[in-house]
Amino acid sequence: MRKIEEKAARAFTERFGEAPEMVASAPGRVNLIGEYTDFNGGFVLPCAIDRRIAAAVGLAPDGEGVLFSADFDEERSPGADPDGTWADYPRGVAWAMSRKGAEVPAFRAAFAGNVPLGSGLSSSAAIEAATALALDALLGLGTSKKDLALLCQKAENDFVGVPSGIMDQYASLLSSAGSALLIDCRSLDDEPVLLDLEGANLTLLVCDTRVERGLADTGYRDRRETCEDAARALGVQELRDASEKDLDRLTGDELKRARHVVRENARVLEAVRALRKGDFAAFGRLMYDSHLSLRDDFEVSTPELDAFVEAAREAGAPGARLTGAGFGGCAVALVAGAEAEALADFVRRKFQKEDFEEPAFYRFRPAAGAEVSGRLS
Repeated sequence: MRKIEEKAARAFTERFGEAPEMVASAPGRVNLIGEYTDFNGGFVLPCAIDRRIAAAVGLAPDGEGVLFSADFDEERSPGADPDGTWADYPRGVAWAMSRKGAEVPAFRAAFAGNVPLGSGLSSSAAIEAATALALDALLGLGTSKKDLALLCQKAENDFVGVPSGIMDQYASLLSSAGSALLIDCRSLDDEPVLLDLEGANLTLLVCDTRVERGLADTGYRDRRETCEDAARALGVQELRDASEKDLDRLTGDELKRARHVVRENARVLEAVRALRKGDFAAFGRLMYDSHLSLRDDFEVSTPELDAFVEAAREAGAPGARLTGAGFGGCAVALVAGAEAEALADFVRRKFQKEDFEEPAFYRFRPAAGAEVSGRLS
């Protein structure tokens, strides 16, 4: 088992006095390009990161289910209504499984993770995916990973109350090591795209700006509704179906939001072609273009995110952009491995000069998706 899986299993044993029956873990993700296209029926290109959340689970012999977080050192009830805590995500998964017709008996679970929280690296999808995979294996349901991803999305949309698209759950469950994952969010087809950073002497440097945001409390919902309004105004099912020419028929916020989505979809497909040619220079330029569009047309960037991207450009990094929903959180740069620490130092100085919070930095590799460690008892 991975260390994080061992930590969850140990927490279960210490809390409940016996070994868990099943352990699974799932990664966070960084989106390389394709932001706010998922709920518009478009294309996205995330990859899983080598930070995970693990779930150790077992049936509750006394019929009293318990959710325990080793990181927060607190217990919650799995059957409770949403309360705005971390427990809403595993609760939502159990609820969604029940709504799909599965009999979910009382269970106990212990969680441990090292995905940065509230930073746009999708810790929520990681805990959902780990819970879903562990419970599915424990109960012998045999659900496919794609169907588990849809189940996790339903948990987030209908139980937690965040109207997210499918990207985060798909990336967490279906990614493979060394590859990005091209997702068609309409057909739900997915395809691995080789991301040979090591061969190109590149790395993904993620900057956590420490500007926290919660998707349910930001303009995420407003932007989704504006995209839906724009699609209706154009008479198309989703903005995936709109063209550059259609944009002439829109004004105001609808024009700006739709312009981003139409062009971002095109950028994703162009980015995939660049990766297949090993053209990281072209890929990086598309990342910069994506950030400008998110800043100016979708208006979800912040001064901190802009500062990181501009610092990356000044330092000669091939590409950089905000990643995730914006409004804070993280940005990612494609940078030569030997220059990553120098860029981080440059950004720290820039943030200090601007009187921003001190940022945190992570270097990630494209990692494997959710996995079951196995039955332990």
